[in-house]
Amino acid sequence: MATRELQVGYAAMLEQFAPMEVVELSAHAEQHGFSGVMAADHFQPWVPTQGQASFVWNVLTAIGERTNGDLGPGVTTPSFRFHPAIVAQASATLAAMYPGRHWLGLGSGEALNEHIVGGYWPEAPERINRMFEAIDIIKKLFSASLAGRDTKHSGQFFKLESTRLWTMPEQAPEILIATAGPVTAKRAGQSVDGLITVGAPLEKISGLFAKFDEGQRDAGKNPDDAPRVLQLHLSWAPTDEEALTNAVREWPNGGMKFPKADIRSPFEFEQIAKIVRPEDFEGRMVISSDPDVHRAAIQKYVDLGFDRVYLHNVGRNQREWIEVFGRDVLPALHR
Repeated sequence: MATRELQVGYAAMLEQFAPMEVVELSAHAEQHGFSGVMAADHFQPWVPTQGQASFVWNVLTAIGERTNGDLGPGVTTPSFRFHPAIVAQASATLAAMYPGRHWLGLGSGEALNEHIVGGYWPEAPERINRMFEAIDIIKKLFSASLAGRDTKHSGQFFKLESTRLWTMPEQAPEILIATAGPVTAKRAGQSVDGLITVGAPLEKISGLFAKFDEGQRDAGKNPDDAPRVLQLHLSWAPTDEEALTNAVREWPNGGMKFPKADIRSPFEFEQIAKIVRPEDFEGRMVISSDPDVHRAAIQKYVDLGFDRVYLHNVGRNQREWIEVFGRDVLPALHR
């Protein structure tokens, strides 16, 4: 698979923590060996208990001032709340401010965040087609702007009048697509630089990799050069009981065994969360007080071919978790 050095970063949940607390936690994570930050782009939290939803681009900028590692929204949607030109401008600006550190993670969106502007919420195939058209616009803006010329677009979902991005980094940020589906993975391989996915059974992820690699080869690219990025939710606490309580209370959405992209409100998720039981997390999230149990689970994903892993501990015990994993888990992971 890829020959890149393993990087293990911090997945900052803007749904759970106020923006300046996220900045402080990201700096703390870097001080304890985490390589960079993936920050959630949410307009609303999953459930009201989580309590926050700050604007990801502001927070990433502040994190950039306090850290030295990589920075990426994991993920943002260039389709409903934002026209793709706005996402391109935000990304180009961050990349110009922090050269070589910013990557752009894109997805097809979830109603929880995107329906709030009041438009029709389409089914998955249309959401995916919108995303790929939006990516085409972003790529055209990046390449034209670097060449010092305008570009335009007239497509099925979007229009762009002749324009360019006037603030650009020397090199456009890499674009990664978040997907858990094989068809989208192949199209992603044809279209962008890398793949983001979340923790899932290893055989399912192997299938995603195969389709992504197929798309890369179709586009004349070398799949071994493409970053493979994992966002992994876990629950660690000093006792197994506390780790389980944290998962059920703080991250019940992790135990919901169905697609969530059509649910519109944190209060709807709150009602569904009432039926989530501890056993619903089995096979979906590692819940343990033993750092070595987590290390072994993360290592399996690394062995599969991931070269960048961003870890999210679902509890509020962020500082303690960062320190324990920085000491006992990160140094023991290897490619």
